[in-house]
Amino acid sequence: MEKKLQGIKKKVIECTKCELSATRNNAVPGKGNYKSDVIFVGEAPGKNEDMKGEPFIGVAGNKLSTALESAGISRNEVYITNIVKCRPPKNRVPTAIERNTCQNYLKKEIEIINPKIICVLGNTAFNSLLDGKEIIKFRGKVVRKNNQLYFLTIHPAATIYNQKLISVLKKDIKKLFKLIQKIKEGKKVKIDIEHMP
Repeated sequence: MEKKLQGIKKKVIECTKCELSATRNNAVPGKGNYKSDVIFVGEAPGKNEDMKGEPFIGVAGNKLSTALESAGISRNEVYITNIVKCRPPKNRVPTAIERNTCQNYLKKEIEIINPKIICVLGNTAFNSLLDGKEIIKFRGKVVRKNNQLYFLTIHPAATIYNQKLISVLKKDIKKLFKLIQKIKEGKKVKIDIEHMP
């Protein structure tokens, strides 16, 4: 498993399939525990991630770590990645072409880790993975698509501009890990949405 993930990581680092490879400092492959029950999927790397080649290590990353800690989980227990593996200039939203070009890497990460649930962070990931819009309306919900469970929540970056959302993120992350516990115990999990409208 770990070897396969290393293979994906290498491909991401060497990737020149789209224009973002020309403006990045470093590509940012996913990072974390390959035995994780959950994969967190964000939008794209930001400035700090681009400098270091690691996902979620800037301010938004700290917010995610805090939310995980409040649920009694450490970062190295989970796997964190993004829809797009290179930073879009000025942190703009990645284009459809960039997202499509990159999607195979995420697909492979999901296949290798085979998580019990995928935690969708924010609108870009919501749109890319489930064709959804307005994450704030659906946050805290569980979606099933092609036999894979997804849990929806806001992007940690949203809490930087709106302090009130920190408690929302923490509440969602606690709910997520309660769901994971239920799944591990073989209990039934309530599916809020069978497929996105």
